[in-house]
Amino acid sequence: MAKVIELKLRVGDPAPAFSAATNGGGRVSLADYLGRNVILYFYPKDDTPGCTKEACAFRDGFAQFQQKGAVILGVSPDPVKSHDQFVAKLELPFNLLADADKAIATAYGVWGEKSFMGRKYLGNHRVTFLIGPDGKIKQIWPEVKPTEHAAEVLAAL
Repeated sequence: MAKVIELKLRVGDPAPAFSAATNGGGRVSLADYLGRNVILYFYPKDDTPGCTKEACAFRDGFAQFQQKGAVILGVSPDPVKSHDQFVAKLELPFNLLADADKAIATAYGVWGEKSFMGRKYLGNHRVTFLIGPDGKIKQIWPEVKPTEHAAEVLAAL
């Protein structure tokens, strides 16, 4: 079972600003999406089983998220090249942000100690933030089941 982390951010808090390189050679910042709902989902690593399931669930529901005017952004510490391959392999219609210096994950409080098969290491916790059109956090999912999560987020919209 994944360790539940204690998040410092709360619903109603202003979402920490960020700017990052994306797959495809782009760059985005949170300010680009002011006036829209932003689904900012943090995941550990490209092309791993749980992360693939989660990305595919967001991909499969993408049209519904678009109908609701929401933007989906995935964030991991992987470099742009890895994101490019992951996006191409899964045909993802949304951007993945390269957070190699962990600045975004740290600002959102999702970078921390994890444990797998008794081994402790640092990494992204699987946490999603729904940021409202006003730039404030509307909802936080600190425990995510990759296959079911996109449906939970869609229901919250």
